[in-house]
Amino acid sequence: MMARRTAGRARKGPARRMGKFALFLLALAVIAIVLIVLLVLVWLKPGPLPPIGPQPPSTPSKERPEAQPADCPDVLTVVIPGTWESSAADDPYSPTANPNSLMLRVSRALSQQYDSSRTEIYTVPYTAQFRNPTNLADRQADYNVSRTQGYKRAAGKIINTNKRCPLTGYVIMGFSQGAVIAGDLASNIGNGRGVLADGDQDLVLGVGLIADGRRQPGKQNDVAPSPDGVGAEIALGGMGNIVPGITMTGPRDGGFGDLEDRVQSICAPGDLICDSPTVVNPLAAVSKLANAASNPIHAMYATTRYWENDGRTATQWMYTWSKDLIDDAPRPKHN
Repeated sequence: MMARRTAGRARKGPARRMGKFALFLLALAVIAIVLIVLLVLVWLKPGPLPPIGPQPPSTPSKERPEAQPADCPDVLTVVIPGTWESSAADDPYSPTANPNSLMLRVSRALSQQYDSSRTEIYTVPYTAQFRNPTNLADRQADYNVSRTQGYKRAAGKIINTNKRCPLTGYVIMGFSQGAVIAGDLASNIGNGRGVLADGDQDLVLGVGLIADGRRQPGKQNDVAPSPDGVGAEIALGGMGNIVPGITMTGPRDGGFGDLEDRVQSICAPGDLICDSPTVVNPLAAVSKLANAASNPIHAMYATTRYWENDGRTATQWMYTWSKDLIDDAPRPKHN
């Protein structure tokens, strides 16, 4: 009798355990079904309707007057020459400091194409020098002094024009040291750091840079052929103020911000100003940089020897690009 009872209990133990396990599995199945239903409901929940028609830019235009003074140009074209291609006392409307200045090939062609009412062409007069700290006989101005003067004069011209001519658009272009300055202007404007007020970024029609010393591939429209190297100021960016008067500023904070898609960059492979490798010896690198402005590649952007696009030189490409911008620019009413 005791044996039969013991055997019965033995049979009921596994049965109970199997029953509990089945209930557990059933509960899991119910939870899973509920979760699936909830997910399906979330997935099928109507979302916001897609936008219809053209969308406003990230930085909306502010309200502007319907007309501006009669002597305001439709477009201000700001041209910033490279190292040794300008002087602080040069005439911004008829520059003669360096008759062989690379940017003159662009600005002169534009001057012949347009009346000053359509585009005022302003060539920034600044020191445009770069003292070689490894050469004690070099009496040029420090790079910091030259670059700062060029930036202030270019920014000042844009600021004053914008105050008086609120409907005027801007084309900004530069070569070498001038490209660094033009790029810095574009970066500050695009990131809302002055020069133009917030809401006026749309007035910048385009920015053209040839041999930008702060170039970062992929941070703007890189005109092919475009090398993989970076600008010399980025390659040397970690050196800070090791060499007095020559601050290698590194990458631009925020890149070009709202202007990124309007910046065009040209750099010839092998040009150390815009196509630099990583630097190990900062002092030796600065000496190279001081001489790089006259190396064969950097000096040949008006030829197709080291850079060409569809048979065009860098200056021919820049002329066509800027001409298209000016042709398509709005024609504001005048008081």
